[in-house]
Amino acid sequence: MRNTARWAAVLGLTAGALAGPLTGAGQASPGSAPASLYAPSALVLTVGHGETALSVTPERAVTLTCAPTASGTHPAAAPACSDLRAAGGDLSALRSIEGVMCTRQWDPVVITVDGVWQGKRVSYERTFANDCVKASYGSGVFAF
Repeated sequence: MRNTARWAAVLGLTAGALAGPLTGAGQASPGSAPASLYAPSALVLTVGHGETALSVTPERAVTLTCAPTASGTHPAAAPACSDLRAAGGDLSALRSIEGVMCTRQWDPVVITVDGVWQGKRVSYERTFANDCVKASYGSGVFAF
């Protein structure tokens, strides 16, 4: 009987140690609501001059969190989140704004986006011909 009680205590402590990190800081009590009801949407966006992300040193980086509300260091967080929601989180679906006139100057700008959109991993890279062309896409997402 003594060994049975010891094994029960060891198994209980082991289960608690393994499951503890999965439950967060506090233990949930019956009938309590989860801490959040939304999938995370948090992105890091970078920009740099060059042709590929591998050959560019990022000149600026911003964060963008879209759930539960728009926030982060992105200067236009609310419009950027709105544009991303309208595109279903598909960065390649963002289109240029109608009527924007840009020169044909080749001064490549690389945008990278890494993070999570509605719980799914996102990794995106796009090279634009110049800053004007970059600014014309996604009306708010790449405006930083």
